[in-house]
Amino acid sequence: MASSISNSVHSSGVTFRFSSLYVSPNTVVSRNHVVLKTRSPAPRLSFSPLPQGKRKSTASAEFSLKDLRFSGLLRMRGSVDFPVVAAASADANSADDREIEISDAYAKTSKSFGERFPALVTGFFFFMWYFLNVIFNILNKKVYNYFPYPYFVSVVHLLVGAAYCILSWGIGLPKRAPIDKEFLLLLTPVAFCHALGHVMSNVSFAAVAVSFTHTVKALEPFFNAAASQFVLGHQIPLSLWLSLAPVVIGVSMASLTELSFNWTGFISAMISNIAFTYRSIYSKKAMTGMDSTNVYAYTTIIALLFCIPPAILIEGPQLMQYGLKEAIAKMGLYKFLSDLFLIGMFYHLYNQLATNTLERVAPLTHAVGNVLKRVFVIGFSIVVFGNKISTQTGIGTAIAIAGVAIYSLIKANMEDKKGVRH
Repeated sequence: MASSISNSVHSSGVTFRFSSLYVSPNTVVSRNHVVLKTRSPAPRLSFSPLPQGKRKSTASAEFSLKDLRFSGLLRMRGSVDFPVVAAASADANSADDREIEISDAYAKTSKSFGERFPALVTGFFFFMWYFLNVIFNILNKKVYNYFPYPYFVSVVHLLVGAAYCILSWGIGLPKRAPIDKEFLLLLTPVAFCHALGHVMSNVSFAAVAVSFTHTVKALEPFFNAAASQFVLGHQIPLSLWLSLAPVVIGVSMASLTELSFNWTGFISAMISNIAFTYRSIYSKKAMTGMDSTNVYAYTTIIALLFCIPPAILIEGPQLMQYGLKEAIAKMGLYKFLSDLFLIGMFYHLYNQLATNTLERVAPLTHAVGNVLKRVFVIGFSIVVFGNKISTQTGIGTAIAIAGVAIYSLIKANMEDKKGVRH
């Protein structure tokens, strides 16, 4: 890289002339008039002033390359982009090192698509979160219609997710965060509650309509509030308790007239609510600097270890005798295995996307997003499976969802105010 003096360049009372700047053997920037302005002293590129009587000299100006460093793209108008913004001083004898600013060109750091269009990217995250969630619930229920083994299917969900995480670590996307014994002990109860809640959700999905399971699971905020007040000792405002009344009333109305109702589906959904409530409590205790992607990956792997023993004990004998044979005979080996793989992938991806999406938005948007997700799942499941629901069930479901929305909005506003005070 070299430079020679020919065209006029002004720098704080000192005049230089540059004819061209050779960035690489193949990249030549056309001649252009640029003005160099000085800022506060900084260890940046500087030139030793030429004597006043020699301003028109055509002697060459040279500077060292060993300290040159690039930090962006310089675009000359009507010319090409090349990496150059700042360089360290090359004149060891200069007493006044100065940073230069180029006014007839501009330094520009390239931005990613997400930085330029954050709202568009967030909207895409929400869309994919809802889309994958709906597809998972539909395919999951279709599998249960011919293969009613929720403990085994729960293991498949987590097994596919664990394999995906390990493969992602293998290629460095993301880079695996190291885990020590202390963090493993903190994460174990989180993973246990995750495993229990996941299995019980699947037991409910297999036993009753998807829409009814999600209606019962709308009670989860009630259990969260109860645990916060009676387990953690946090004072829950009266307004928050009152907002939960429609949720309880709505779920009760929907349960009384639900055509697919059975106690196995109802009780397992309630256990799932309790398990996920305690998962939330233990997750707060396990808060560390580790990113959410790695935390979810470790949680998935540990939860898988918890799910395998009950699946073997409860469903193992039936699966070996006739469960697997009947499913393969009915659907074919390829269809059966592909269905299991797909629901496992959709389960992991929608949970991972949910985590990534909620990190990008405010608590209020988070709350609204969760409510709308449940509405989407209930609505699509009714349409796809043609589930018949009574008028009372429909009204009860609507009341429960409205109650969840009110609760979520009040809680999000409380968290925002708490953040402002801190």
